[in-house]
Amino acid sequence: MTLTTPPPPIDQSEDEMLVPPSDGVVEGPQPMDVMPAEAVSSADTHAGDDPVPARFTWTIKEFSKLNMRKQYSEVFYVGGYKWRVLIFPKGNNVGFLSIYLDVADSATLPNGWSRYAQFTLAVVNQVHDRYTLRKDSQHRFCAGESDWGFTTFIPLNELCDPGRGYIVNDTCIIEAEVVVRAVSDYWSHDSKKATGYVGLKNQGATCYMNSLLQTLYHVPYFRKAVYHMPTTENDVPSGSIPLALQSLFYKLQYNDTSVATKELTKSFGWDTYDSFMQHDVQELNRVLCEKLEFKMKGTVVEGTIQRLFEGHHMNYIECINVDYKSTRKESFYDIQLDVKGYKDIYASFDQYVEVEHLEGDNKYQSEQYGLQDARKGVLFIDFPPVLQLQLKRFEYDFARDIMVKINDRYEFPLQLDLDREDRKYLSPDADRSVRNLYNLHSVLVHSGGVQGGHYYAYIRPTLNEQWFKFDDERVTKVDMKWALEEQYGGEEELQPTNPGFNSPFKFTRFSNAYMLVYIRETDKERILCDVDENDVAEHLRIRLKKEQEEKDRKRQEKAEAHLYTVVKVARDDDLVEQIGRDIFFDLVDHDKVHCFRIQKEMPFSVFKEEIAKEFGIPVHFQRFWLWAKRQNHTYRPNRPLTPHEEAETVGKLREISNISNNAELKLFLEVELGVDKKPISLPERAKDDILLFFKLYDPCEEELRYVGRLFVKGSEKPIELLAKLNEMAGFSPDQEIDLFEEMKFHPIISCEPIDKKSSFRRSQLEDGDVICYQKSLQSQNIQQYRYPDVPSFMVYVRNRQVIRFRSLEKPKEDEFCLELSRQNNYDEIVDSVADHIGLVDPSKIRLTSHNCYNQIPKPQPIRYRGVDCLTDMLVHNNQISDILYYEVLDIPLPEFQGLKPLKVAFQYATKDEAVIYTIALPRQSTVGDVLSELKTKVELSQPDAELRLMEIFYNKIYKIYPLNERIENINDQYWTLRAEEIPEEEKNLGPSDRLIHVTHLVSDPAQTHMVKNFGVPFLLVIHESEALTEVKERIQQKLQVPNEDFSKWKFAILSMGRPEYLEDSDVVSSYFQKRDGYGPWEPYLMLEHTDHAPRKLPAGNQNRHAYDKAIKIYN
Repeated sequence: MTLTTPPPPIDQSEDEMLVPPSDGVVEGPQPMDVMPAEAVSSADTHAGDDPVPARFTWTIKEFSKLNMRKQYSEVFYVGGYKWRVLIFPKGNNVGFLSIYLDVADSATLPNGWSRYAQFTLAVVNQVHDRYTLRKDSQHRFCAGESDWGFTTFIPLNELCDPGRGYIVNDTCIIEAEVVVRAVSDYWSHDSKKATGYVGLKNQGATCYMNSLLQTLYHVPYFRKAVYHMPTTENDVPSGSIPLALQSLFYKLQYNDTSVATKELTKSFGWDTYDSFMQHDVQELNRVLCEKLEFKMKGTVVEGTIQRLFEGHHMNYIECINVDYKSTRKESFYDIQLDVKGYKDIYASFDQYVEVEHLEGDNKYQSEQYGLQDARKGVLFIDFPPVLQLQLKRFEYDFARDIMVKINDRYEFPLQLDLDREDRKYLSPDADRSVRNLYNLHSVLVHSGGVQGGHYYAYIRPTLNEQWFKFDDERVTKVDMKWALEEQYGGEEELQPTNPGFNSPFKFTRFSNAYMLVYIRETDKERILCDVDENDVAEHLRIRLKKEQEEKDRKRQEKAEAHLYTVVKVARDDDLVEQIGRDIFFDLVDHDKVHCFRIQKEMPFSVFKEEIAKEFGIPVHFQRFWLWAKRQNHTYRPNRPLTPHEEAETVGKLREISNISNNAELKLFLEVELGVDKKPISLPERAKDDILLFFKLYDPCEEELRYVGRLFVKGSEKPIELLAKLNEMAGFSPDQEIDLFEEMKFHPIISCEPIDKKSSFRRSQLEDGDVICYQKSLQSQNIQQYRYPDVPSFMVYVRNRQVIRFRSLEKPKEDEFCLELSRQNNYDEIVDSVADHIGLVDPSKIRLTSHNCYNQIPKPQPIRYRGVDCLTDMLVHNNQISDILYYEVLDIPLPEFQGLKPLKVAFQYATKDEAVIYTIALPRQSTVGDVLSELKTKVELSQPDAELRLMEIFYNKIYKIYPLNERIENINDQYWTLRAEEIPEEEKNLGPSDRLIHVTHLVSDPAQTHMVKNFGVPFLLVIHESEALTEVKERIQQKLQVPNEDFSKWKFAILSMGRPEYLEDSDVVSSYFQKRDGYGPWEPYLMLEHTDHAPRKLPAGNQNRHAYDKAIKIYN
């Protein structure tokens, strides 16, 4: 373990952080090679004002041979505490490597322990350090959450891909950087008291939204405009974006504690899943501003977004040798600036307006003058008062075929002068009277990597020297350097603290500026205007003040809770209303009965008078019973209060009745009603009397209802009460009935028959017991009922579950719902599904369980009869789902499971899109067998056409399968299998011919992710000494691209991530070596052009469980 000074600021990463289940934990570290951890004394590492982080490196050899589900590292010390790293090499029920930081000695720590740590976990890239994947988090560890980290750290297919560099020589290296802080230092901070500002609560992964909202809120002109958007007192915040935003801004301005954002996200139309999915702050900024611009139309604040954020630039093309110039004016709300390769903002602006010369083969096609040498560029017509600069911190890496974050050093000034060097950025038509001098207002920071991280913001609300850090709920004062120099990015060099290391230690700053907001000097007085309560609509002030008063009332109640107790009073009316609707077993849900908040010192006799006023029942007609929880977990009225107890205070009575010492007193109010339904005197209760409650079951309607209560003598027999029970049920006096005693509901149902000829005392019945009864059924009639008697009905109620079924092809949409029993087996479930969808053969249905955490289907379907019951299908990491996915197979599932199914996309030569076929063959079959089977399903150009099978990933060809490869080794979960006819020209390659890979790529300057593969990659024969001109002709003919479009295409050889653009005279074959096979990292020919007809990729070209979701505000 190497101890270093602090790494980049570590903040909470939110991409699916999950605590792994505790079952099956392997105690202690597992046998594997690790870098020895150095024990450090508490005095050296204990958290103080500026605690020192420590780095632990875990080198895991023979990674592919790890067989245990969980693996622990060696124990290491930080802050005087024992820690270790926990991994799931095959994933924690997901297709990702799962990594967590674990408190090593949690099992032996005393009750109530806790510690707060900020940490970074990393999988080291052993080829290129810049591709090392790091994720940050912070957590308060305790007995209930002794480990914390990332369930979806890195996809297993990427981790195990030998070309990516995460596993080299079957060795994986994992690093942990940990800093321990005092719990009180972090959690007791009062942001309002310390700074005058409050933060926003994080819903799970909404830090990106919180940082943007704080930035917008601190532009007072924008806040004032939001306040003046028309809303009414009848609007509901969760259904009105203007009202929700007004409410949020008002609370930020006047609250003393952090503010929740749930109303706002509900107004966006987002669900919980959206709140736990991290998005891009730049994308949210555009979408939110567009939505507000639309909402402001036709109101007094129409045009606010444009007046604040809108600028204009001019795209121009100017011919050099003829008098021709083409210009186009465009508006913008933000400016995207390149980071990679540029020192600072000014260098990026220089590049933004840099003139491109169109000459040679790249001449401009003028409508009047034909091909001409020309200059092409962009100049700004005007800049907005509030300038939003988006820094391109993410880009596509050709060599790795992945997105990467650019952590390079990139400087930005406190004051930005866009009139520099004789206003070089402005067009000739720009208004030169406007002084474009800007002051830095906000710095939005992204901390982490491309697959996840944390956002927070540095803001100086009044443009004075004081900066504030807005990090979700926490707001702190910071020095200017933290908003500027510390967010430039780049590397920091630190002197080693370990004597064994002589060279300085360098680490990359993973926290850096991602979005900048500048306010123009000449507009700052207007933009930073005063905003007070007069700007807020009266109905909103009234609504929010009522909300605040209610919060204050609850806070006061909480403060005075020790003086009060809650009394819950159940009556017959509650039993009638609830039994058969809300509950079936026991008598009442106490959360739905009348509650009274009573001072503990109030005499119970006074409380009875309160009851008399509330229910209209005179005190002398009231009798109260105490409830008791029995050993069988039932909750029943146990005994009436004694006169001595009724003379006590309410608080004393609660202590007498409640050994669990909670704050509630639960009572049953017994009242007798006369013929006119008015209270009458209560009967005297003899020593031998037993109070019983009765429910009636109707097997025909499958209904259970409460019919009343009776006092019975212990010596009496049920048979003596049949006439009375029939009267209560509305039956004839001589109706035969069966009686059952409710005894237990959890964990199994126990509802036992009662012998009608045996006394109640002999049947061991006592006060509060519940008897269910029904008409006696003849044996020949039993079969006509689903649940003929009380016990079978109770079992049904105990186990019934409404399941939402979704087609696996549309995994986000509920298709239908079925009420099933948790005890149903596989056959019963598929029978129900088949009956619902009208399928004759239920065995053709295959089911897949639901992943509760990321809300998608599990990777593997449920095997035929592979689980005992429905409950097993619904459980996922101790959570119960109510969703199942189904698909209909071509053959019965038992037969299908004996085969290896592969989804193959067949690329017809005459069609743009591939057609997906499912080929199921015995596992010992070969690729040749797959292609032979495929020939029977597709239309070939000629009967003897030869086919080949390829592996495609993200629109690139990674492998051509040999015909003799066995299909049991092929995985189509993460890769696309594509088949196609082999062209005639490839069958007889000459000794100098080459078969190369060609792929399409597109650049999109409007997107942060600059370049991506698209379209259908293909193989192409190139001949020796063949120039690019000839190759281009054949490609154009093959793809049928019009001349006008094809003339704009660029051609390059991409090798080891470095594109080398070609001239027409270049000999293409010289860039490729002659090889017998084809691999994913071979050089390939890159066709760079615009995707004029973007198409949705066929299902086979995507991981079936990859659901990328763009930001959308629905309302």
